[in-house]
Amino acid sequence: MKEVERGVFLLVSPALNVAAAATTTVLGPGLRGVVWVQGCPFDCRGCMAPEWIPDRPAQVIDPGELAERLLADPRVTGLTFSGGEPMRQAEGLAALAAHARARALALGRPEPDIICFTGFRLSRLRRRPPYPGVADLLGRLDVLIDGQYVARLDDGRGLRGSANQTVHHLTGRLRHAASALADGPRSARVTVRGSELTIIGVPPPGLLSSVRHPAAADAAAARAPRTSLHSAARGETT
Repeated sequence: MKEVERGVFLLVSPALNVAAAATTTVLGPGLRGVVWVQGCPFDCRGCMAPEWIPDRPAQVIDPGELAERLLADPRVTGLTFSGGEPMRQAEGLAALAAHARARALALGRPEPDIICFTGFRLSRLRRRPPYPGVADLLGRLDVLIDGQYVARLDDGRGLRGSANQTVHHLTGRLRHAASALADGPRSARVTVRGSELTIIGVPPPGLLSSVRHPAAADAAAARAPRTSLHSAARGETT
């Protein structure tokens, strides 16, 4: 890896610069390995993870190693890529997808389905890819949820952050979950450890602002299921 002028952080392909990773049931069907990449070119108002926007070193990891960690739990049936902006690390995520599917086959398990979020429109990604490896990554995805988050259009439905976003089924593997992905009820996990608040999932409108208020955070912690949030090496316990 290396740093260049103006503070832009670059990776030696295909390493991944990961903000966080975990296993969860709130970002797609079944138990999923989720990867949030560090770095995003957008600055969406109301972003739930502004600390993951800057291009700076976080956890740099080999895609093959991360694939093994995410699939360590035999219950994991899918992967979800978020961030940050996944397309900034398309080469690394494409490698992760390839490693994960090869690993699953080696273990005698079905290949994991893959969901990816992006602030770019699918048409733009296909017509004029903004980063290397985008076409390769698109070819490995089952579902792409595209478009920037617009807070005033947040309708609280499905895995879409706001109504302007679109759920694209690039294969038929998750067609059975099409309604839930686009319009189903949302679910988010809230954990509070000391002064650290963590939300996993696409929160219902108003949840993010309410739990960021100290008094509301205490109440949210009291109501939230006691879910242990771990690194990808250990996974989430439910």
